[in-house]
Amino acid sequence: MPLILVAVVSYAAGVLLGFGGAVVLAASITGIGLAASLARRSGVVAAGALLVGAGAVIASLHARTAAECASAASARREWDVVLNTAAADGAFVQGDARDGGCRVAIALAVERGAARAGDAVRVTGVATRGPRGLLVRHAVLAGTGRSDALRALRAAASARIDSAFGADAGLAKALLVADTHDLDPALRDRAATAGIIHMLSISGLHVGIIAMALQLLFTAARLPRRAALVATVLTTAFYVAMIGAPPPALRSGVMLGAGALSRLLERPTSPWASLAIGAAVPLADPSTALDLGYQLSVLGIAGLIASGALVRRWLPHDRVRGWRRSLTVALATSVVASVVSAPLVAWSFGRVSLVAPLANLAAGPVIGLAQPALFLALVLSPIPAAARFVADATHPLLTLFDAIAAAAAAVPFAAVTVAPTMAGAALCGVATLALVAAAVSRYPARAMLCGASALVLAACAPAVIPAGSGSMEMHAIDVGQGDAIAIRTPRGHWILVDAGRTWPGGDAGRSAVIPYLQRFGGPVDLFVLSHPHADHAGGAASVIRALHPAAYWDSGYLLGEPAYHASLAAARDARTRWHRVQPGDSAVIDSVHLTILAPDSAFQTRQDNPNEASVIVMARFGDARFLFMGDAESLEESWLVAHDSDALRADVLKVGHHGSRTSSSARLLALVRPRVAIVSVGAGNTYGHPSGSTMRALAAVGAAIFRTDQLGSIVVRTDGHALAVGARDQWWRIDAANGEATAVP
Repeated sequence: MPLILVAVVSYAAGVLLGFGGAVVLAASITGIGLAASLARRSGVVAAGALLVGAGAVIASLHARTAAECASAASARREWDVVLNTAAADGAFVQGDARDGGCRVAIALAVERGAARAGDAVRVTGVATRGPRGLLVRHAVLAGTGRSDALRALRAAASARIDSAFGADAGLAKALLVADTHDLDPALRDRAATAGIIHMLSISGLHVGIIAMALQLLFTAARLPRRAALVATVLTTAFYVAMIGAPPPALRSGVMLGAGALSRLLERPTSPWASLAIGAAVPLADPSTALDLGYQLSVLGIAGLIASGALVRRWLPHDRVRGWRRSLTVALATSVVASVVSAPLVAWSFGRVSLVAPLANLAAGPVIGLAQPALFLALVLSPIPAAARFVADATHPLLTLFDAIAAAAAAVPFAAVTVAPTMAGAALCGVATLALVAAAVSRYPARAMLCGASALVLAACAPAVIPAGSGSMEMHAIDVGQGDAIAIRTPRGHWILVDAGRTWPGGDAGRSAVIPYLQRFGGPVDLFVLSHPHADHAGGAASVIRALHPAAYWDSGYLLGEPAYHASLAAARDARTRWHRVQPGDSAVIDSVHLTILAPDSAFQTRQDNPNEASVIVMARFGDARFLFMGDAESLEESWLVAHDSDALRADVLKVGHHGSRTSSSARLLALVRPRVAIVSVGAGNTYGHPSGSTMRALAAVGAAIFRTDQLGSIVVRTDGHALAVGARDQWWRIDAANGEATAVP
């Protein structure tokens, strides 16, 4: 294996550990590696160990610098921003705020001003810091006269694609300029189930196809071999830059350049060395290591190289020839690539496609034919008639691709919903690396034994890794504008109240709640839905299908949204027991006592607003009490105060309706008297939550206020007496007398 590949893998592993906060683990690996290098007198092992440590340190410093930049930018009221898309009054656009050495992603809710994509503008407004950068509301734009030529070029290309492709423009823009905003969510979901979602956006595969087509074109134009090669590399480099140099495309472009250089110099180059060079260049920005497209791109090429070595060893030319050999090689390549990427896909998407090898085998040639034609239509876009002619010719191919995705997704059990733990995903990753090593090794037994051991440990990990801290924890999971509150019992079991929002093509259950719970481990014993609005029930079906809670509690409100009905269907399929709650219903799970306080069925039937029929839950552990209000508003609060005023005292209040002014009345707060108030709310939401009057009312009763739009996911921990609140690696002790929060050093 080339030394450059060892270096890149070691450095990338260290970067991932550093961003994951596992600097101590990285230091341990470095120490063990250095000790092993001394014992074996191996400079390679020593260098690899040092690169792991260096990667972790660099990633930690990068993350700290990025956090400081975001914090400083959020405190300002004026920013210099380069826009990704055109802006106008009332538009919502994205760009980058630049200040000295800092670059922060920024989203603008434009109140006044207009600008073209790529323009540099001066922005004033009110900023809120979110998980993906800053959101500026009431943004006012003023031109500066400067612009980013490549971004403007990309926006112009998108506009020309819209004009040429018509109804196919959404898919064409995804495949040509990495713009997936207009991609049909239903197509995205079908492709994910079929295991071909990686084909829905520009990646190394697409750039490679375009490069091969360009080389054929330049060769057909009678250019000398060397000139054709140079022209191909330069044209591809310009194209990659024009679409914004996404990491997968950049990796492919660098590999193409390295391969071209080796041919020009007539020097043989290992494919592993080319992969290492291509993977290393994007890592100039360490955060690239966290990019899913980059990770899948690198793993995909590793799978292709490994499958090629495997075929050469186990399928000599004298055994199978002709179309049978071609089909066997293609199927083997698809299977190996799918298996190699499966742990990452499972971790990121919560599902593994069982039909992916066959779907890729069918869809690959279609994309191979469509991609050059799409590129030709883009090149011809200055001539509208010619561009439309070529675009119309690609329509059957794009339709066929969708048909393949639909057919594969319709196969029974086409995809398996999974929810791997952090340990399980890591061990499966080790197994896939062992598979690659076995495929390229002359003596694969050792690698196969390592991979088999990792798979056994992954299967046993949930049983042998202890869960639970002996304390009760309440986790307010950051799902944006919605609720997903998880109670972790002393033995590591979960009670989940709500599952976040939904959106076209996805939901917070799949993207946030499932990964969050599984990284801690432990089963979900009970799911409680406060009410059937999509920002609470949106992720419920995904959670139920993946985590199979033993029971589902709900008020049974009749006017539920589609997400609610989907959750009931998922509960039926998962054989989760459904129960319609009434005041007084209770359960004890690992010393955590749950009691339903509302809604009363007679009261509920008179309500035409699901918020006023929210399930209100009191959780008790020792002397600590937690009150979960759902989205209850003034009518239900009044009913609750009238019927259960003596039972409302609580140490922790999950504030009703995201801090809306229609909830958390003075009368209710006077009875609850919380020491801690948790507000689950999305950064810069259009509802104006939380209300300033509600925040002042909570502060007036002495509550320490913690908000997910400011802190991300929040954890409240109690031993039954004392309270501590944690968020973003910082913990605060809550004073029992006055609720004052004191930071823990």
